[in-house]
Amino acid sequence: MSTYLPTIKQLQYLVALHEYKHFGRAAEASYVSQSTLSAGIRELESLLGITLVERSRRVVRFTSLGDAVVEKAHRILREAEELSDLVQASGKPLSGTLRMSVIPTIAPFMLPRMLPRLKKERPDLKLLLREETSQDAVESLQHGRVDCVLLALPFGTGEVEMEHIADDRLFIAFPKDDPRDPPETVPPSMIDDGRLLLLEDGHCLRDHALAACNRPELRGSAMMIGTNLHTLVQMVDHDLGLTMLPEMALNAGILNGTDVVARPLKSSEASREIALIWRKNSPRGEDFKLLAEELRAG
Repeated sequence: MSTYLPTIKQLQYLVALHEYKHFGRAAEASYVSQSTLSAGIRELESLLGITLVERSRRVVRFTSLGDAVVEKAHRILREAEELSDLVQASGKPLSGTLRMSVIPTIAPFMLPRMLPRLKKERPDLKLLLREETSQDAVESLQHGRVDCVLLALPFGTGEVEMEHIADDRLFIAFPKDDPRDPPETVPPSMIDDGRLLLLEDGHCLRDHALAACNRPELRGSAMMIGTNLHTLVQMVDHDLGLTMLPEMALNAGILNGTDVVARPLKSSEASREIALIWRKNSPRGEDFKLLAEELRAG
C-alpha cells in the first residue's frame, strides 16, 4: 500500500491546469508562480509514478489517466470544502467567507442595490463574487469553486437545493416612435425575426426570451449581437433592431439616457425565476437560506 497521499494544494494545481490548459493562467488563478505550480504537478506525477500531463511548447494535454485523476480530485476538493463549511457553519450565522457566482444578466442590476445593505447588516460576512454565464456558474458550483449561484430559471442545474428570490418579467425594447410600438403589451407575433437582437450563446436569457416567444423560427434567424444587455440597448437606441430585457434591468435604469421604450411581452412564459442554488446537503444550507432572505429584501 502506498504511503504517499497527494496534498490538497497539489490537487488544486492539477485542477486549475485542467481548467485553463495553460500553466501561466492556471498559476495566476492559483495565486502562485508558474514555476511553483509546475513543480507541484511534477512532484505529484513523480510520487504517483504516472504521467498526468503531456507538455509541449504550445499545448497542454492531459492523458486519459490524468483526466480520471482530475475527476477524482474535484470530488476530493469538494469534500475538503464541505469540511471547512461544516466548521464555519457552527459559528455565527452568515459569517466568514462565502463564494457566489452571479450571471451577467443579474449581477449589474441587483448587486449594486443589495451589497451596501448586506455589508452594513452582515459585517462578519466576506462575500467573494464572480460573474459567469449560467453553464460556467453551475460547473463552478459542482466542482466546488463557488458555494452558491444566483441565476435565472429555468436552467439545468442538476442535483441542487434552491430558494426562490423573485419573478422577473420580460419586456420588448423598441426605438422611440417605432411605428409598430403598441401602447400596452407586445404579442410575440409582432416581433420581426430579422430585427430581434439577442445575447450570444451561453446566456440563459437568450433561451428564456426565445421560449417566451414560442416561435422556433426566431432561433435561427434572430440577430445575435453582443455579450451584455447594455450593448443591445445601444443597438436598439440607434434603430438597428429590438431586443428583450428583464424588468430588473429596466428598474435599474438601463434605458436612462436613451430614446428606447419598453413594453411587457404578452406571453404565458414572459418571465424568468431568479433563484439562489447550492449543493445538495451542504452544511451551510441555513446560511444560504439567510442569504436568500437578504436578496429578497433587496
